[in-house]
Amino acid sequence: MCRVAAGSLVFACIVAGATMAAGPAASRASASMYAGLPGGSFKTALRYDDAKGKAVRIAPFALMRTPVTNGQFLDFVRKHPEWKRGDVADVFAESRYLQHWESADKLGANARADQPVTWVSWFAADAYCQSIGARLPTWNEWEYAAAADETRRDARSDPAWRERILRWYSRPSNEALPRAGLQSPNAYGVQDLHGLVWEWTDDYSALLIAGDNRDQGDPDKLKFCGAGALSMDDRENYAVLMRVAMLSSLEGRDATANLGFRCARSAP
Repeated sequence: MCRVAAGSLVFACIVAGATMAAGPAASRASASMYAGLPGGSFKTALRYDDAKGKAVRIAPFALMRTPVTNGQFLDFVRKHPEWKRGDVADVFAESRYLQHWESADKLGANARADQPVTWVSWFAADAYCQSIGARLPTWNEWEYAAAADETRRDARSDPAWRERILRWYSRPSNEALPRAGLQSPNAYGVQDLHGLVWEWTDDYSALLIAGDNRDQGDPDKLKFCGAGALSMDDRENYAVLMRVAMLSSLEGRDATANLGFRCARSAP
């Protein structure tokens, strides 16, 4: 039976259904790690060429409440040694992959178990999510979840909320990361979407920003991008612009000190 937690906006039936549909692999990951999001019509801050500024439709899905941690990823590479540092193929991860770990299967002082894992490639993040019967979220799903504050599904029109996010992003990136889960949950029960780490999305390579609308529809850009070009529709949403600019500059094998990920599941 599906149960909806009144007021919390967390749809337990989505999480439970996705867990059952994913099969035995997913059963190893507790459903309590996920928050259910109801989906619906959502106005993205990015405008696809073929969307003509219309709202996108988000299907119900479940999203990890917090980013994947070093401890969780260590368990993954021990079970899947082909993803250990030094063993992973160069095409799937650059030389800096998991460089902050003490060794290929030991975290050490610079990578606490409860911190979000960083220095991880898109390919490794995708493999981790698949190993637990999940997937990386799409950009639209991530943006939809990240639009919420502690009480509202969509707080993007609030200048104070936007300013709070920008203050988070202004902190020095060379500081040690806090543990995952310290921030208050948003209206869906998801934490740490802002101000902790950047996050891979499944379709990161399709993101391409152009500041000049005359660039939209450029056939050379489409060939380079491999998908519809994007342009900012909400020029005040600098936090989204920063994230898209970051992701669109990367290749799948890249790894950085402030880029992690979390997994998602589709509703059955």
